[in-house]
Amino acid sequence: MAIEINLDLMLVKRKMRLTELAERIGISVTNLSLLKTGKVKGIRFNTLEAICREMDCQPGDILEYIPDFV
Repeated sequence: MAIEINLDLMLVKRKMRLTELAERIGISVTNLSLLKTGKVKGIRFNTLEAICREMDCQPGDILEYIPDFV
């Protein structure tokens, strides 16, 4: 996949647990875990906005483009 999800790195940087973030943004731990492991095909902008708001970061801190040819 060309888009990498760095949610796990941001959680470590912010010293936050997945369950805490899930509670703060109102999403299930299961769905957030699927996002964290890259097992989803997309993310809603309002979910991305909520994550960025709670983690005080930018979307580019969570999503990273990696070309397939690298």
